[in-house]
Amino acid sequence: MKKILVLNGPNLNKLGLREPEVYGSATLHDLEMMLANALPDLKFEFVQSNHEGTLIDALQQAEQNGFDGIIANFGGFSHTSVAILDALKLVSLPKVEVHFSNIHAREEFRERSLTAREMDGVIAGFGADSYLLGVLAVQSLLEKRAGKE
Repeated sequence: MKKILVLNGPNLNKLGLREPEVYGSATLHDLEMMLANALPDLKFEFVQSNHEGTLIDALQQAEQNGFDGIIANFGGFSHTSVAILDALKLVSLPKVEVHFSNIHAREEFRERSLTAREMDGVIAGFGADSYLLGVLAVQSLLEKRAGKE
C-alpha cells in the first residue's frame, strides 16, 4: 500500500471558516475524509502546522518514515519560505504542490510560489479537488519512475 504525506501550512486548520468564498466550506477534516474515501488503496498521513519548522521536519523525515510521495499546500509559506524550498531540495520523492484557489488570479504577491520550483508539479484552482488531482499526479509519477527502474 502506497503511503502519501499530505502537508498543510498556516491557516489551513481554519478551512470552512476562513474566506469560504475563496476556500469553500469544507473543513480540513472533511478534506482528509474525502481523500481517504476516494482513494482507499492509499495510506495517508496528514500534517497541518502554522509553524514553518514543523513542516520542514516532516519533509526531512518523509523518506525515512517510508512515504512514497508528498502532496503539499504550504499556504502563505508557498510565496515566502526559502527554508521550505531548501528542505524540498533534500527530498527525492514525487512532490506535488496544491492550492484551493487559482493563485494566478489573486493578489500579485500570491502569483509566485517559491516552493513550486522544487515540486514536480502544481495544481491550483480546483478547491478540495486540487488535493485529489495532486494525489493522482503523485501516483502517475510513481508509476513512471517504476517503469524506468
